[in-house]
Amino acid sequence: MYWLLFFIASAPVIWLVISLSVLHMPAYRACLAALGIAAAAARIFFGMDLHLVAEAALDGAALAFWPILFVIITAIFTYNLVVYTGAMKTIRSMLASVSSDRRVLVLLIAWGFGAFMEGMAGFGTAVAIPAGMLVGIGISPIRAVAVCLVANSVPSAYGSIGVPLITMAGIADMDAILLTRYAFIQLIPFVLLCPFLMTVVAGKSVRALRGMVLPCLAAGVGFLVPGYLVACLVGPELLAVTGAVCAMIAVVACVKLFPAEDPNFNVETDSAGQESLSVKTCLRACLPFLLIFVFLLLTSKLVRPVYEVLSSVKSTVLIYSGEGGMPYTFHWINTPGIFILLSAFLGGSVQGARWGEMLRLLKKTVWLLRYTVITIVSVIATAKVMDYSGMTLEVARSIVTATGTAYPMVSALIGSVGTFITGSATSSCILFGKLQLSSAQAIGAGETLQAWITASNAAGASIGKIFSPQCITIGAAAIGKQGIEGKLLQFAVKVYLPFMLILGALVYLGQALIEG
Repeated sequence: MYWLLFFIASAPVIWLVISLSVLHMPAYRACLAALGIAAAAARIFFGMDLHLVAEAALDGAALAFWPILFVIITAIFTYNLVVYTGAMKTIRSMLASVSSDRRVLVLLIAWGFGAFMEGMAGFGTAVAIPAGMLVGIGISPIRAVAVCLVANSVPSAYGSIGVPLITMAGIADMDAILLTRYAFIQLIPFVLLCPFLMTVVAGKSVRALRGMVLPCLAAGVGFLVPGYLVACLVGPELLAVTGAVCAMIAVVACVKLFPAEDPNFNVETDSAGQESLSVKTCLRACLPFLLIFVFLLLTSKLVRPVYEVLSSVKSTVLIYSGEGGMPYTFHWINTPGIFILLSAFLGGSVQGARWGEMLRLLKKTVWLLRYTVITIVSVIATAKVMDYSGMTLEVARSIVTATGTAYPMVSALIGSVGTFITGSATSSCILFGKLQLSSAQAIGAGETLQAWITASNAAGASIGKIFSPQCITIGAAAIGKQGIEGKLLQFAVKVYLPFMLILGALVYLGQALIEG
């Protein structure tokens, strides 16, 4: 009976594993079905009234639409607008004009610009866009996607202006800055390791590291130091963007001081772009992203007076009236989507786009993301139904019973499985964020250790991006090489397994430092 209840409570998650990994069902259909399964299980086996099931799902839908989907839509609209105005070509030229060495360009494009795109838009853009650029400078298609998968393993927890951690903080009712800091600490080894691994993969041999130790170190430390400061002081919204910009600056400075030139790795075509670009042209191309950075910084907790005034414009409503229900607050101005949208329109205007054109592009972006909207609403609604009905707590109790005090060793693994299932760190944090907290409480962890274990879900979700079938498919499609997914998955597993062993050990051993 004990294990039967566990399988019933786990049924929505088990369904997602089967439907997405085995049946290859479209995500929006699989997630809608998961919501139906969760609702049925909550009513039949956990005694939840139908009106409370509906309220729980509505509570999840509210969180999905504001602010999560609003941020995602506006971030991807910004990218689409920069492509539409032609500014993306200028950005490509800026990145590729620094060096003729492919290894340096891999760091700039996959590590730096890829992390920037993850921080801005997420949802596959950090793999698809840099992979296409790398193929253009002569990297083989498989290796181009492979290095982008490795690069995307770090910033995914902070993608789309920090949506995964913001969402998980809301679901688990925990401090977003604390979760951000702990997740970043857990990812530190990979921040330093990934640039070296990417260079080896792109160069097809460990010998590719000759002359590249300093640039790789600059790429890692350039992301690490500002990233940690942002994690501690601001939160998840600007971490990936700040780290990406600083990493690119560090690599450029390092290469200028200590040139990494090897004839064996020279770009053989002019596709990297040799056009001379003025400072004005570069600033104009980057303006939407620069405005987003400035607006989000000025409205963050670092500028307390502005933050408090804007945050006061809000509405609070109780959606779920059952036990454990909390009023949901809609912040109408001080939410990242507002400032992303404003930055896009202002930057697009400077780049020559008319307001009518931008509105049509926004409408097109929303339409293209319609299935993503259904998927995210369904996933968050499912998580809420599982949470309020007690299903999540039942799963947590079962896992804790099986693992005992060793649970922190597998907490990050659970987060990575969530990304494998859904292809999204956000969805993983939604599905398992409350489960991680419940599991931590079940083993008697204090509040600080509860945050450490919960944060490991976001860290594991990031690592899970490496071998997510959806990310691999996006990368293969972006370079027009469908059919290479099997080879990419073989590569991804070889990286994923040791990464997860390292992360699991770090989370487990880190308990002593956190509790101390």
